[in-house]
Amino acid sequence: MPVVLDKRTYYRTSEVYRLVGISRSTLFRWFKEGIASEPQYRDRRGWRLFTGAEVEGLRVLVNQVNRSDG
Repeated sequence: MPVVLDKRTYYRTSEVYRLVGISRSTLFRWFKEGIASEPQYRDRRGWRLFTGAEVEGLRVLVNQVNRSDG
């Protein structure tokens, strides 16, 4: 369930990887490898909070098609 703070909606990590259709391990690997950027916000516990725009950016990344020159 999304979190609403100051009239803005944020999504937690578990919601994000389900929404964009990837696994949790893929999401964290993308952060580690610099493929995707860490979200800008965290809650008081340090949990990642993603904006709708960040979720959409990940969705675009998931749907990119890489050209293979092989």
